[in-house]
Amino acid sequence: MRISTKGRYALRVMIDLAVNDKGEFIALKDISARQNITIKYLEQIVTVLNKAGFLRSMRGNNGGHRLARAPKDYVVGDILRVMEGNLSPVECAAKESGVECPLSDNCVTLSFWQGLDKVVNDYVDKFTLEDLVVQYRRGESD
Repeated sequence: MRISTKGRYALRVMIDLAVNDKGEFIALKDISARQNITIKYLEQIVTVLNKAGFLRSMRGNNGGHRLARAPKDYVVGDILRVMEGNLSPVECAAKESGVECPLSDNCVTLSFWQGLDKVVNDYVDKFTLEDLVVQYRRGESD
């Protein structure tokens, strides 16, 4: 399993919005400058996050983006799955895929892949956006 730049940048955007939240909408140009991500690429990312209900957006002079809820209410795994789809190492291990492998009855590796799928999903679901913000702030103060 490999997380794409969109998945990685989505986490950075969400952390940036949480860290810089002063109750106002934050312009993409400000996020772009802080995160060194082009505005064009950010637009693609925030569109997906917005459709998922993770962000509130407003157009105009005072427009921009902000989190739709508190950082503690976002699970990192949910953010990644919105950007990446399921995080399973192989399709047949993903419960939500609905794919029934014709070899699953005799597959000697299926339990391995299911175990890896569980470990990955349990790990990313154990963290909230707030946890990442705390880590960021600790690193910032070192």
